[in-house]
Amino acid sequence: MTTGNEHRPVLIVGAGAAGLALGNFLLRERIPCVVFERRGREYVERRQRAGVIDTRATRVFRKRGLEDRVVGGIPIKPTLGFRVDGQPRPLTLSVEEHREGRLCPQQVLVRNLITAFEEDGGDLRFGTEVSVEDIGERPRVRLGDGSIVEIAGCDGNHGASRAAIADDRITRHSHEYGYAWLVVLADVPATHQTVMAIHRRGFAAQFARGPRASRFYLQCPLEDTTEDWPDERIWSELETRFGEPLATRGAIVEKQLLPLRGEVLSPMSHGRLHLLGDAAHIVPPMSAKGMNLALYDADAFADALIRYYKEGDTGQLDAYSDDRLREVWNYQAFATWFTDTVHDAGDPSHRGEFRHRVARADLDRLYSSATANRLLSEFVAGLT
Repeated sequence: MTTGNEHRPVLIVGAGAAGLALGNFLLRERIPCVVFERRGREYVERRQRAGVIDTRATRVFRKRGLEDRVVGGIPIKPTLGFRVDGQPRPLTLSVEEHREGRLCPQQVLVRNLITAFEEDGGDLRFGTEVSVEDIGERPRVRLGDGSIVEIAGCDGNHGASRAAIADDRITRHSHEYGYAWLVVLADVPATHQTVMAIHRRGFAAQFARGPRASRFYLQCPLEDTTEDWPDERIWSELETRFGEPLATRGAIVEKQLLPLRGEVLSPMSHGRLHLLGDAAHIVPPMSAKGMNLALYDADAFADALIRYYKEGDTGQLDAYSDDRLREVWNYQAFATWFTDTVHDAGDPSHRGEFRHRVARADLDRLYSSATANRLLSEFVAGLT
């Protein structure tokens, strides 16, 4: 069946994981699309971001016949490398849920998605500003011929897609955690896949970012600046919270302060404009769900567009926002609980000794209860 939609391209704003995944999914179904990205190609391909593709996201790429082409990295070990009060306390998760997950830096996934999209004849335009117009209930983008198209807003929380929606037609639900992470990229090979320290001085972590680099995180007050954290203080504080010396102290390439917060924008659809990924929701990085939720969005939106373009059925497209918000809130609940637990279990100065002891009880249950461990495993894998 043809519907008259087949020659009207989908406009994808933003060449991050969500936008590029969606573009690849549509190309596989011969649905025309154009990806616009305001940044240059070099910036997009080098931008450092999260590095875990969970089991569900891996299955999304397999479903589209793209797993072998775009999902790189090494299998995820079903272990969270906690150190509690300076002592190793690894937490083994249920193995079955994690067999298909991969440790893959986001820039590697993005480069692979770009390559696949271009090899399959996709139209990808870097360094291009796009104007999304707000015309009441039907935001639109005008192409050169004046046509109005379906729009996938994948350009983040401060992008043109979100800015096109009048504030009185969207609700912002937000939560501030009350502390920040100092995020440090350093030329330091990781000796373990992950190290996460729960310590009374605050949370700390090290995650591999390729064979010769690591991303470090240090919990710190919101009012801190990068100038408060010279290199020597960073290394010293990491060793204190880890409870052991670092094997290597390499060059620090980048420092930034990241206030931890969660956010959900509702609805995710406005006429022909549909929000995906960070344009619609933000979860704290502790949950490792930001990129994966964006990929779930791309999968769901691709299914809706395929139904619309091939059968003329708008049912899934109309339900996109409600369906996605139910799942987004589910993972916000997980992200909030997990983030609070690992921070409160270490640092009692933020929310008090009562919350500290409650968080320790929550943490201990993950080791002693198979049911609690299984639920955490399913959330981490994206399967609940």
